[in-house]
Amino acid sequence: MQIRTELKIGSLDIRVNYLIAACVFITIASFVRLGIWQLDRAAEKFEAQQALEAELNGNASPIEEIPNAHLHRANPELQNRYVELTGEFVNDRAILLLAQFFDGQIGYGVVTPFRLQSNGQLVLIARGWTSGILPPNTPPNLRSVAGQLSVTAQIHVPEENARVFPSRVEQDTWPLRLRSLELDVIADILGQELFPFEVRLTEGQPGVLVRHWPAVSPDVNTNLSYALQWFTFALIVLFASLLASSNLWSLIRGPDED
Repeated sequence: MQIRTELKIGSLDIRVNYLIAACVFITIASFVRLGIWQLDRAAEKFEAQQALEAELNGNASPIEEIPNAHLHRANPELQNRYVELTGEFVNDRAILLLAQFFDGQIGYGVVTPFRLQSNGQLVLIARGWTSGILPPNTPPNLRSVAGQLSVTAQIHVPEENARVFPSRVEQDTWPLRLRSLELDVIADILGQELFPFEVRLTEGQPGVLVRHWPAVSPDVNTNLSYALQWFTFALIVLFASLLASSNLWSLIRGPDED
């Protein structure tokens, strides 16, 4: 039984040993299969996260139902939790966060206090981004929303080591312009205790602007990295076996010069 043959493709001469070729093929196929499996795992995680997001969004509970004992920054369960708020925006006390970017354009992050109908507490609602590229003496378009309404939002818990840029605040000029959302400073200016976290409006809510925050997504980076690793191994094995069984290297080097 012949286990060797030679193939010629133009200037490329390939010496094929069927036993070695079978081993190479099995190895490459295994690496590719592992890479595809990692991609499938990433897709499963993403679909599960999307389903969970849809379920939580549909079952948002009133923000007043969160126990006070849970409202501390070390509670990871609050991050991205969906809540429902009923009340009205305090439109004349809006806050503009400076140097916020969307699609390469500079603008403002718009945060508007929201007074809960049930207990009168103020909650800072991040409504999104608005352009800062405007004609001279033109105020940003905040698209105020008046009257009683219900909105759905997600609680945003900042990282413990998140940088806060202190601002020089002109307290008598509204909307306030701040470099960072300093809740304690804003509470002092408003003269009222605030809900201890900002909440971010979900898509399609009254008053929502351009939602420029990073999307909440599952942790699929590890799976994607592993997939890339397995595909890379497959290419390395293919290229190394081709170099070992052909004149590819000499073709790459070109003719020797005397």
